[in-house]
Amino acid sequence: MKKPLLITLGVVALVIFLFISTFGGVYNSLVTSEEGVDEAWAQVENVYQRRADLIPNLVSTVKGFAAQEKDVLMGVVEARSKVSQMKISSDVVNDPAALQKFQKIQGGLSSALSRLMVVVERYPDLKSSQNFLALQTQLEGTENRIAVERRRFNIAAKDFNTKIRVFPNNFLAGLYGFKKKTYFQADEGASKAPEVSF
Repeated sequence: MKKPLLITLGVVALVIFLFISTFGGVYNSLVTSEEGVDEAWAQVENVYQRRADLIPNLVSTVKGFAAQEKDVLMGVVEARSKVSQMKISSDVVNDPAALQKFQKIQGGLSSALSRLMVVVERYPDLKSSQNFLALQTQLEGTENRIAVERRRFNIAAKDFNTKIRVFPNNFLAGLYGFKKKTYFQADEGASKAPEVSF
């Protein structure tokens, strides 16, 4: 009688161990994946901050050469101000409306910077300024970094979103409150090619 009881207890203990190991592993995997999304988001914020930090130097350089283009310069300053005033937390990746607002404000800054570059084309002396060339290179590099980090964020979000939707992860994800992450979308009007005229 002791032998069947020991076998039963052993089987029950094995089942409990396997259950805990499986679900513990799934939970740990979800946490790791979510941390990957948060890290990718932090990098997105980092490159946007880098761009915001470069803008005052760019504006100061351009201001010296293009004083009459105040509207464009003010547009850049105002757009940067909106970006710096927006309080962003890592929860923005869980809120599609907040991410869309963030993206819209950043798109406004990108648009203002594009108009500023058009002004630069009108001033040959400015284009040959070493300070301006260095800042322009930094800004172009930053824009590329933004694109790369947004792509990396979307990949991390896709991996996480896939992980929380597959069985048995979907059961645990719902149980522990893991929520789908929002993707970066293309800026409004991005599908329309810009018009270039000479």
